[in-house]
Amino acid sequence: MFIGIAGNIGSGKTTLTKLLTDSFGWKAHYESVDNNPYLADFYNDMQRWSFNLQVYFLTQRFQSIQRLHWTQETVVQDRTIYEDAYIFAQNLFHMGLLDERDHTAYIELFKIMNSFITPPDLLIYLRASVPTLIKLIQKRNREYELSISSEYLMQLNQRYDDWIDSYKGELLIIDVDDLNIVDNSEDTAKVLDIIKRAVENLKK
Repeated sequence: MFIGIAGNIGSGKTTLTKLLTDSFGWKAHYESVDNNPYLADFYNDMQRWSFNLQVYFLTQRFQSIQRLHWTQETVVQDRTIYEDAYIFAQNLFHMGLLDERDHTAYIELFKIMNSFITPPDLLIYLRASVPTLIKLIQKRNREYELSISSEYLMQLNQRYDDWIDSYKGELLIIDVDDLNIVDNSEDTAKVLDIIKRAVENLKK
């Protein structure tokens, strides 16, 4: 089974992915952040590096999905390829940080890749308000993320809401604002139980 974890920056995708793999023995595919050669430059100059960053994420995600098809294990992917195209690239384009020529080339590349992949068996969307996202971003204290504005996060949240509203596959929404799966064992157990039951229902 292929499970995708979706959510805005700081919503807890990596934390949940690790929790699921540790608890259920599932295999994880993490988003390439620490080794990303463009991320720090992007946050310093979004207009200059937006196309480079988005193509990097898109190709990394596509390669990850290709590897998923060869495993018989249940796999959890930290962020989906659809978020790259429908959330981040679209937002950069509408902000004027990705010009029309680059955006058109990017979308054509995504369409080609999309024709070779299948969507997750279950998409888990971690929904969080901007204040929660800012708090979690500050807590993990990645230097290149500390300059992210609340306006940027708000724009991404709106695009996530629009995408999720139109999503056609199997979907589980978890509201992050009132949960702490890092420090609260009751919250952790609650989330694990919700996901376990959702997966079991899909297997019936």
